[in-house]
Amino acid sequence: MRIPALRPPRSGGAVAAFALVLVLVFSAAAPLAGQTPASGRYLDGAPDKDAAVRLAIFNPEIFNIRALADLRKLGILDIPGLVVIGVYHVRQADDFADSRRYVEENGFDWFKFHPVAAEISEPVLYKKNACTPELELILNKTDGIIFFGGPDAPASIYGEKTSLLADITDPFRHYLEASAVFQLLGGSQDPKFVPLLEARPDFAVLGICLGLQTMNIGTGGTLAQDIRWDVYGKTTFEDVITLGPEQWHTNPYRGLFPLDRLMGYSFHSLQLGDQSVFVKEMGFRSSDHPRALSAHHQAIGKMGKDLVATASSRDGRIIEAVEHKRYRSVLGVQFHPEHYALWDAEPRYGTKPGEPRTSLRAILEGTPPSLAFNQKIWAWFAARLVASHGR
Repeated sequence: MRIPALRPPRSGGAVAAFALVLVLVFSAAAPLAGQTPASGRYLDGAPDKDAAVRLAIFNPEIFNIRALADLRKLGILDIPGLVVIGVYHVRQADDFADSRRYVEENGFDWFKFHPVAAEISEPVLYKKNACTPELELILNKTDGIIFFGGPDAPASIYGEKTSLLADITDPFRHYLEASAVFQLLGGSQDPKFVPLLEARPDFAVLGICLGLQTMNIGTGGTLAQDIRWDVYGKTTFEDVITLGPEQWHTNPYRGLFPLDRLMGYSFHSLQLGDQSVFVKEMGFRSSDHPRALSAHHQAIGKMGKDLVATASSRDGRIIEAVEHKRYRSVLGVQFHPEHYALWDAEPRYGTKPGEPRTSLRAILEGTPPSLAFNQKIWAWFAARLVASHGR
């Protein structure tokens, strides 16, 4: 039996012109349920207000759609009648044709699409630009946003040169999402800019892994471009292994044993802040050290405007969660509470060569309150979405 490797979600590849052609083809084709026939852009035809709670997600690749489908099916993201809208720029590396087929084949009539074609480029990211009306549309017609994980952001969008260890594959995704964060939350790039969330301060925003990093970039912060080199001073996989799993943040054994089909993710425990939403609203204690699933080699450097670190790695060197000083329904986490493998009890995954396969759920269940922690993040976010809808 072949055991699937557990890999971080990555965007696929397609040239920008081909992506634009596919968007036009989908616009002309018969739409999915609830889509606007003329454009395939769901939000254009959606009412400003109805009974449905609406969630916008950026980068609607299959991994993210499947993650949300499993969270809904298991009752972990429990919002009756939830409608999810996948937002992306037509010049992203992924054309999302596979995502549309996945949605249609699985009968996910609760999932819609909303491509953005407005011009976006580095010089206009941190000001009003051609994408501003799109972001206003999202703010007016949805109740929250998720920024999901993905590939490295260009260092140029946070004012630095690019490390040789960075892997830049999808610049237009990062342009759209960094600009969205700035316009929603504001940032040090222009302290006089009035954030869109001033009109809806209870609007729910969740950033996951790259999503947290984008929240930091968009508000004027920077990234450590490689944790292993920049934070721990390690230059080989062998040296990273000597640090121990609490400092790995991604599985170094995978780089040494590519034929063993080891998972790229790694578990480590967290230090929760006394004033964090995890302690004050989710019911955990700062003495709890839940385990989180991570796969990233970059991390927050300089903190963005009005963001506050509210969880860290146990050694305190990597920021694992941020909240916003002004907007209390904004949360970013460096780890992956959305991964569908977290809820699977089958022993599919290996972390080291020669070790028996295990399930990620078993790891969480064996280190309480890890399972409850990953689930309650979604209960909290669901409550925030419903509250945003009600207001």
